[in-house]
Amino acid sequence: MAAMASQSLMNLVDAAMVGSLGGEALAGVGLGGYASFIAISMVIGLGAGVQAMVARRKGERDRANYAVPLNAGLVLGLAFALPISVIFALASAPMMTFLAPTAGVAEVGSDYFDMRLLSVWAVAMNFSYRGYWNGINRSGVYMRTLVITHVANVIFSYGLIFGAWGLPALGGAGAGLGTSLALYLGSALYLLQTWRAARKHGFLRARPSRATLRNILRISLPNGVQQFFFATGLTVLFWIIGRVGADEVAVAHILITLILFLILPAIGLGLSAASLVGQALGRRDADDAYRWGWDVTRLAVSLLFVLALPMWLVPDLILGLFLKQPALVELGRAPLMITGLAICLDGVAIIFTQALLGAGAARSVMVVTLAVQWFFFLPLAYIIGPVLGYGLLGIWLAQAFQRLITSLLLSGLWIKRGWAHIEL
Repeated sequence: MAAMASQSLMNLVDAAMVGSLGGEALAGVGLGGYASFIAISMVIGLGAGVQAMVARRKGERDRANYAVPLNAGLVLGLAFALPISVIFALASAPMMTFLAPTAGVAEVGSDYFDMRLLSVWAVAMNFSYRGYWNGINRSGVYMRTLVITHVANVIFSYGLIFGAWGLPALGGAGAGLGTSLALYLGSALYLLQTWRAARKHGFLRARPSRATLRNILRISLPNGVQQFFFATGLTVLFWIIGRVGADEVAVAHILITLILFLILPAIGLGLSAASLVGQALGRRDADDAYRWGWDVTRLAVSLLFVLALPMWLVPDLILGLFLKQPALVELGRAPLMITGLAICLDGVAIIFTQALLGAGAARSVMVVTLAVQWFFFLPLAYIIGPVLGYGLLGIWLAQAFQRLITSLLLSGLWIKRGWAHIEL
């Protein structure tokens, strides 16, 4: 939770720095950021696969092989990262031209996106390392490394955005380059720590078997597909909002960043749930795994309720930290308050998503989340926003309803317990 809180704080700092360059720069970096999420989505799934298998090995007390799934994740990460980087680098400019409401926003978005593509391999490595350390219940290593990475991100990005300390002033592109450099620093820190502590668990010593690679892919690919279409859907959402107006895109970027401020600590709890569920299943105790899902969900919902209170009580104060024009604050006030009301539903969906991934039920999670997003929310958002003219407020109301449906369906999957019979 502390690691995730640091990540959301650094995201807010990044948004505040870029926001000082104006609404066009903020909108461009926002679009470029969500496009980069599409690019890295396929390798993000490696974290879930590594963590689920490491947790099973820990539950089985197979100490010599704790890190073998990590070895598999690093190999697969390199294999995926290289073609992904090349493909998206070729598509960067036309992609931003299509998505952006203006040429200026497209230029900033493309520059930022190109810089972020340099870090796809670093993201693959970092998520694999995260899966290992969380899977053996040593999330302190993850927290320490992520905090250092994000502090470095602020320093690097500030210098490269504004040209401080003799560095070139690259604007939005500097924010992307600073983030990429910080991610590779994180990879180096993970390597040093894992080399010291995990050689006895087979780190870079034991070759992963075909069965290990196959099981990693069995979890990682559905989760990667889910992340890819989620990220693509988020980018399509910004395209839909762009049809409403450029101001709406800038405001929506801030709203999404603030949502991450709330849900990332819940994702931290969800990662804990994934490890605890996986370890319980490794001990063949499905009842204990089932209880962990509900216990962590209750804790997450209580936490999110407290964190959401400022969004209801002082929305103008929060938005004013990032948006300097009163008209933009006015535009974002009601959607921010809706976010505060609906965010608890996100807690339910997040915990059960991670718990199901910890059990190996990645395909079920993928089907539910993508069906609700692509066949319900996105068509509804387009009809409500650009077609019927209800704007950003109407789109945000539809998004709250999407969260409700997703939470109910994932809760139903957990109650049915089909996940309890999955072998890894």
